[in-house]
Amino acid sequence: MRDEGVSPWATLVFEVMSQQTPIPRVQPVWQVWMERWPTPAALGAASPAEVLVAWDHLGYPSRALRLQQCARAIAARPGGQVPADLEELLALPGVGPYTASAVASFAYHRRVPVLDTNVRRVLARACDGTEFAPSSAPSRTERGRAESLLPQTGEAAAEWNVALMELGALVCTQRAPRCGECPLAQGCRWLTEGRPAASVRPRGQSWAGTDRQARGRVMALLRDSHTHGRQTTREQALRVATLPGSDSEQAGRVLVGLVADGLVVERDEGTVLELPS
Repeated sequence: MRDEGVSPWATLVFEVMSQQTPIPRVQPVWQVWMERWPTPAALGAASPAEVLVAWDHLGYPSRALRLQQCARAIAARPGGQVPADLEELLALPGVGPYTASAVASFAYHRRVPVLDTNVRRVLARACDGTEFAPSSAPSRTERGRAESLLPQTGEAAAEWNVALMELGALVCTQRAPRCGECPLAQGCRWLTEGRPAASVRPRGQSWAGTDRQARGRVMALLRDSHTHGRQTTREQALRVATLPGSDSEQAGRVLVGLVADGLVVERDEGTVLELPS
């Protein structure tokens, strides 16, 4: 997690897991992972199937395989330790700007801003007076502003980053901000200007009936089969991937995508599906 005493490796795993997944769902899975694979070398030595089973219900299972690739790259470094340098972190497989900044700040107390959606919303409201509709990635202007607001020491900057994340998650929320409880209320431009609505509203992520839901159902089936030593036939997987009201091609499309992503392996001329070994 983001507490003192958590290793850089544990911090990296937590930050990867918590991308697009609520922290209450991440916490128990993360604890199991860190007990089972406390070092990059330990995770790197596991089979992809073990990793995907342990990923459980976190969603976006490709992240699990990228995390294992990252672990192997770290284990191959001199000393086998997570690097502290931001550029070296960014060079690791599956590590983007957010994860690299989070590890550098929380694990190594580097003076860098950590810009998740919550932090970006807080700063947009307080500094710009805009409600904030998230774009694909933070702009250069956002990064520059966030860096200018950081405390001067790395340790204080890490505390500042965590505080902004918590403020956005618990108080300055997207749908029901609790401005009366906000410590930034007196200086918040958005509140002063009457909380103007964004010109473009962010779209919520759909789930029911999507390929993502169908993929999740197939992966759950394969995890269960692997755990209990059973085979999964292609016909079984197609039935699981067929959702009510879905188009006729969805199930087949989902299986093709899972194989292409390396999450599923075909055996016996495609009649049997299993997790990669």
